[in-house]
Parts: sequence; C-alpha cells; structure tokens
Amino acid sequence: MPHADAEVRVALIGFGLGGAAFHAPLIACTPGMRLATIVTSNAERRAQAAREHPQANIVDSAQAIWDRAQDHDVVVVTTSNDSHVSLAMAALAAGLPVVVDKPFAVNVVQAREVIAEAQRRNLMLTVYHNRRWDSELLTVKRLLAEQAFGDVLRFESRLERWRPQPKGGWRERAEPELAGGLLYDLGTHLIDQALHLFGPVTHVYAELDRRRPGIEVDDDVFLALTHASGVRSHLTATVLSAQPLARMRVLGSRAAYVKVHGDVQEAALRAGERPDKPHWGEEPQEHWGLLGVGDQAMPVRSEPGAYQDFYAGVVAALRNGAPPPVDPADAVAGLEIIEVVNATYRS
Repeated sequence: MPHADAEVRVALIGFGLGGAAFHAPLIACTPGMRLATIVTSNAERRAQAAREHPQANIVDSAQAIWDRAQDHDVVVVTTSNDSHVSLAMAALAAGLPVVVDKPFAVNVVQAREVIAEAQRRNLMLTVYHNRRWDSELLTVKRLLAEQAFGDVLRFESRLERWRPQPKGGWRERAEPELAGGLLYDLGTHLIDQALHLFGPVTHVYAELDRRRPGIEVDDDVFLALTHASGVRSHLTATVLSAQPLARMRVLGSRAAYVKVHGDVQEAALRAGERPDKPHWGEEPQEHWGLLGVGDQAMPVRSEPGAYQDFYAGVVAALRNGAPPPVDPADAVAGLEIIEVVNATYRS
C-alpha cells in the first residue's frame, strides 16, 4: 500500500475502447495517480497508447507487470470478459490490488473466489461500475435524500442504442465463457444502478431476445426487479431503439422525475476529452429532468456526471484504507440476478 502522500502507480491491462476511453483518461487526470504501464499487444493500439500517454511504459504482455510488481501499486483489468478472473487472480498473486471492469466475472462462483483471494491477501479489490456516477443517477440520489418523491413506487432506467447491423467481435459471440450479449454488458450497469439505489431483490422477471438477423447473443433485454423495499425496477437495454424513451424515470407517491437526456461523459470521453476539463460532466439546462406532477412539473438541476470520482475513491482506498469505491460484493449481487435470468428465461 502506498504511503499517504505517495503516487499511486497504475498498470492498465487492455487498451481497446474501454482502456483507451473509459480508464486511461480518468487515471491520467486523477490527483495522486500515475498511469505507469499499459499492456496491449496490438500494434495500432500500442502506437495510440504511446501517443496519448507518452509517460507510460507500453508492454505487450501482463507478465511484464508480474515481473516488476514492485513498480506498481494497482492493476486495472479491462480486457475481454473471459480473462477478467484469471488476470485479477494473477495480479493478486503478485501482491497487487485490482480494479476489474464489468462484468466482474462470468459467474458468481468465480467472483466469490476472487473476493476470497483478495481478502486472504488483504488487498483492495473493486469493480468498475462507473455508471453510479452518471449525472441522472447522482441527481436521483440527491432527490431521494431530499425525499422529493414521497414513497418510491417504480424506477426505470434505460440504455438504448440504434445499431441495426451487428458490429462483430467477441461481445457478439455465443461462447458462454465470453459472457457476450447485452445482459452482461449494458444490463450489468442497469442492474447495479437499481441495486445501488433500492437494495436487494426478491423477484426477477426478464425478456431476452435476439432481434437482428444472424445474431448469436441477446441484443434486446428487459428486466423487472422487485426489491425487498417494495420498489419495482424496470430496466431496458437494446440496440434497436430508433426512437429512445426517457433515459431514467422515478415514480413516487408524491411526485415523479423524468430525465430524457442521458449523461454526457461517454460521448466526451469517446471524443478524446478528459475530466480535468472545466465544467466536466455538466449538461445544458435545457436537458435537465422534470420533477413534479403533470403540467406542474418543473426542471431540476442535474448533478454533474463524475466518473473521475471512481478513481479518486481508489486512491483513497489505497492511501488511507477507505472502503473501495464499489464493494465487489455488490457486483456479486448483480451476477446473482444475471444467473437467475440465464437459468430461467434464456432459451
């Protein structure tokens, strides 16, 4: 563990879209953190990594990290789903704390094995559920704290895309170990948001479909979760939404909140922007959600999106022993729901 004022040296394994856009820029901008090493064997990605992060050492194998574990303080795993567990276990065996991209593992058994190993070695372990720091999710958390809804009856969260033609790649392959399809991908985010806001689930209903010709995995997903608190969550992930519905909606006994526009951070990161830019995560006032009843609903200020807070939490955990920004047990709870869906509703 680094000293309270020591720089946290990060080894990033994987430099596809996830590593290049959703991890490296956040790591590079987080105070007290340095992107020390990037692992990628792809020549084009190596060139991109060297261009965008010239201070980092670019290597083509994770073995280079294990061989020089003393030069790193934490490993970030953002690779294909089938390698998350093996790389996390290798990092722990090298004595290094780990951040694992979602989904944490392909199944609950594997996830619990990684947690047990981290606990045995007394090493930090966390999972990159960055959409807890979406603007609309942070705004709903604030409104819940203000008791703006009365009793919450229903939570709706949607991640909808328009991609009528399959893109190919491992996410659209059917091998179970790859955990492809939208349930493991966008569904993991939606499930985590619902659990984060409203707690454990007692009942699950799902609809999984393969809508595009020739597709091997689910590309249209609907989940209905009944929480022990009585709240019902309706969650939708699809790539066939030519006219998206509201990104998020909360129905309460006193008022409702409707948020049409989604968080701006993904588009900004894909465009090469970084979180140290002024006004990061803020959206224009005309995109704010509405809170209230019928025609009396009024715009309410959106909280700025803050993906950078995840890595600030990693620094706090490593330097000061703070809890990790995402408890890996929360990721297990999400995987338990996915396993119920796969066992009950997957044809």
